[in-house]
Amino acid sequence: MRRTRTVRNIHQRIVQAPAETVGALVDRLATPDDPLFPTPVWPAMVLDRPLAVGADGGHGRVRYRVTAYEPGRSARFDTTDPGIGEGHHRFAVEPLGPDSCRVSHVLELTMGTRAFALWKLAIQPVHDTMIEETFDNAERAALGRLPHPPTRRTPRALLLNRVFWARPSAVPVPDDARLLHDAVERPDFTDAWRMPLKPGMDRNPGAWRHVLPAAVQGTAEHELMLGEDASHLDYRASLLVDEDAVTLSSAVRIHNTRGRLYFALVRPFHPFAARLMLWRAHRRVAYAARSAGERNATAAI
Repeated sequence: MRRTRTVRNIHQRIVQAPAETVGALVDRLATPDDPLFPTPVWPAMVLDRPLAVGADGGHGRVRYRVTAYEPGRSARFDTTDPGIGEGHHRFAVEPLGPDSCRVSHVLELTMGTRAFALWKLAIQPVHDTMIEETFDNAERAALGRLPHPPTRRTPRALLLNRVFWARPSAVPVPDDARLLHDAVERPDFTDAWRMPLKPGMDRNPGAWRHVLPAAVQGTAEHELMLGEDASHLDYRASLLVDEDAVTLSSAVRIHNTRGRLYFALVRPFHPFAARLMLWRAHRRVAYAARSAGERNATAAI
């Protein structure tokens, strides 16, 4: 007989704002300007349609469907993938007076022993941090400020965030990397690595130049170019930022035998170094954004 465990995880916070104000924020869950979910540091909630009964989606690898929705008051999401367990989670707003309310999030799941161990070790630390940051965003958006220090990310949550962060994937050098193509017309070596941009991440290349480890040699509307010339070879790197992704491309032009010998030594390590540079820049830009709620606090009130 399969053993199961039941998880009931509850978070609550009193917000010094009318329930109608906070409830309106819950109604914007999973919209492009969602002020609550703490993206881009944590995965965004994405639904296949506006918040309503029957909408399918999830955040990260957690999948669910909206099974109950009372505008301005509550929304319930039932799991559709049994991998994490069977059950639901629910946001709710309860009036406490004309200028205060209680916002809550309740998670109830029934899961097997292995899933329960995964929950305790890896999922719960992230879940708890993410929900408390969601409440931070509710206060920022409702009040225009956060009346207390922001939620502290625990060491385990930060470690798990780092471990499960997206990794770059290999792609062809984009045609739109014009600075790179113009700088190195006949390269002896090229490669490119791409990462999708999360909701809330800055699409302005100027925001990326401050997280790069080298000086910028050229700029265009969507592109930054790094590089260095030497007697044995020329190296250029392009950071191309579009609406969906950021791509780091490299091009090398070798001048002589010394250059060929040098690049033969560094070429095996180049992909690792390029991926690491892009991965670090991606995380730094995401963390710099802090949260959608912080960015939209003034607009929401």
